[in-house]
Amino acid sequence: MFRRAFWFTAGAAAGVWATTKVNRQLKKLTPESLAAQAADKAVEAGHRLKDFALDVKAGMTQREDELKDALGLHQDPDRPDNVTALPGPRRLRALAHDPNDQTTHRSNNSTVTHNRNEDH
Repeated sequence: MFRRAFWFTAGAAAGVWATTKVNRQLKKLTPESLAAQAADKAVEAGHRLKDFALDVKAGMTQREDELKDALGLHQDPDRPDNVTALPGPRRLRALAHDPNDQTTHRSNNSTVTHNRNEDH
């Protein structure tokens, strides 16, 4: 008698356990649950991508500082970080250029005059 009662209870417990397990799996496969899982994965991937981008940016900054130190290019503390100055002589030459200047170039046996103000 006890043996039958034991097996009956064991069978009922196994049935309840299996039914619960199957119902949980079915709930995981509903469209809403699948959409939520996909959204969670997308958010997680976004966080990983953001962390990767921040790591790359930090590495770039570190390497840039190393290269500046190696080349002796130190930034002037009086100048803001976002302003970079051009070298003086190059800038003066560019500003001193006369656009009305007619320049003569020789190529092979002919002389070519370039005038930017002539009509075409």
